[in-house]
Amino acid sequence: MPRSKTQKPKSSSTDTPFTPDLSFFAESWEKALESFKNIELSETNLPQLSFDNEKLLEIQGNYVRDATELWNSGLSNDQKLDDKRFQGPAWEHNPLASFAAAIYLLNTKTLMAMTDALHTDTKTQARVKYAVEQLAAASSPSNYLALNADAQQKIIDTKGESLSKGIQNLLHDISQGHVSMTDESLFKVGENVATTKGNVVYENEFFQLIEYTPQTPKVHSTPLLLVPPCINKFYILDLQPKNSFVKFCVDQGFRTYIVSWANPHEELSHASWDDYVGKGVIKAIEVVKEIANVPKINTLGFCVGGTLLTSALAVLAQEKKELVQSATLLTSLVDFEHTGILDVFIDESFVKFRELEFANGGLMSGKDMASTFSFLRPNDLVWNYVVGNYLKGETPPAFDLLYWNSDATNLAGPMYAWYLRNTYLENNLINPCKTIICGQPVDLNLIKLPMYIYGSKEDHIVPIDAAYASTHVFKGKKRFVMGASGHIAGVINPPANNKRSYWTGPDAKFPASLQTWIKAATEHPGSWWTDWSQWLSAHSGTQINAPKKAGRADYKSIEPAPGRYVKVKS
Repeated sequence: MPRSKTQKPKSSSTDTPFTPDLSFFAESWEKALESFKNIELSETNLPQLSFDNEKLLEIQGNYVRDATELWNSGLSNDQKLDDKRFQGPAWEHNPLASFAAAIYLLNTKTLMAMTDALHTDTKTQARVKYAVEQLAAASSPSNYLALNADAQQKIIDTKGESLSKGIQNLLHDISQGHVSMTDESLFKVGENVATTKGNVVYENEFFQLIEYTPQTPKVHSTPLLLVPPCINKFYILDLQPKNSFVKFCVDQGFRTYIVSWANPHEELSHASWDDYVGKGVIKAIEVVKEIANVPKINTLGFCVGGTLLTSALAVLAQEKKELVQSATLLTSLVDFEHTGILDVFIDESFVKFRELEFANGGLMSGKDMASTFSFLRPNDLVWNYVVGNYLKGETPPAFDLLYWNSDATNLAGPMYAWYLRNTYLENNLINPCKTIICGQPVDLNLIKLPMYIYGSKEDHIVPIDAAYASTHVFKGKKRFVMGASGHIAGVINPPANNKRSYWTGPDAKFPASLQTWIKAATEHPGSWWTDWSQWLSAHSGTQINAPKKAGRADYKSIEPAPGRYVKVKS
């Protein structure tokens, strides 16, 4: 491999700039490529790896040029680095720290460019890129006290108090088993989160059903059942009054119910996907219908709750039970062809391992799942708090959403293993009669009720393409709405905040490409909640007097909301 030629950079502070000899860079890659050629991948399933030599030469040249310029200028001038981890006077005026940060950023850029130069299958390339991103995030100079100029300055300014507090924070987080993202002592479920008034009117081993107290004299005759994800606590939809989706529903005159999933422990360690669908979603639909004394109800599923809801609707369709008037899917996966970053974890080996692990029951730890989701955004949800909590001795600010994020929920192992194989690995739900749920062959083509489908533009868990794909799965009338921001912030966007925006398009036209839909879509400022409320009102029947008490006949109040189940810890 020939060595690249680089132009000598302009001198920044000396008459004779030093140009480092980085020929080792080319020689190292030459040896690495040769070693790859000698690897035999015959009877194994190991991926085939090779590099684009032209791209490597270009990367090498860019590295030599940038490293030379950095060396000539890095130790002599103050630098402002375009990365929030290295912002502030302490970084700018500490030549050693800023130089280390600049070298780190250059190395990271080069490594990421090398992942793009890798010739392999798409999945392997995504896995390599993910691994490099994790390595880069972990090795940032900002994560280490010896190189973090800001943390060092704080130790000086506080006369060592920040270091002492950081050690206390570290010991506290070790004892609780996770990194603190917020001051968890400031929140208590039922007191300042999950505070909307209501009553538990039904419970079984899988869930409690909460009926919320009407706040308007009249309510819509067709009630609304919310099905949140079972991998999190339900109060993501009822954080605090100012950002509670539940309170919004109640205030709009919808007679609102929600499923509060049990946090599985040993007694549910053998529960299956069928159990969550039949004894969970379908049972909740039946109970709400009986309490409200109506022929049909409206439903809403959020994230995995949407996948469970569509599974339940498919079972009811096969059984010819018309219990549901409409369905709303919020950032929900139904077609699992495009699953984004989560796809890097899923292959036959991984799924088989989980199936063997849970063959005789067991629990998927909520803390393990929470850690996995946090590392999808390592700089924002992991290392940011490591630096703040431990190196700077700061107490993270009170944030209800991050408190909810830390309130982990276990999953029944058999249910989790079934979910992995039939959705992420094999994408069976969209193939008619490919899989059986509650004794019924699943055919989503039979679901023909009106649907409101919402996806978040920057969602890294349910990519917007995947949310949009649901418009091609269901045969009934549909409305697709795209909101700004990500998986949670896009959904929890109350109108009063007047933040962000959302896009709508013709309800009768859903082209194959999302980008084609976006070109014809109209952007609206504010929250999609108001658009959804108008849509749901058209499917919610007439106005009737609000019931004066919760429950009905055999479904009397068991306890006030939010109930016991949501308070159970992993």
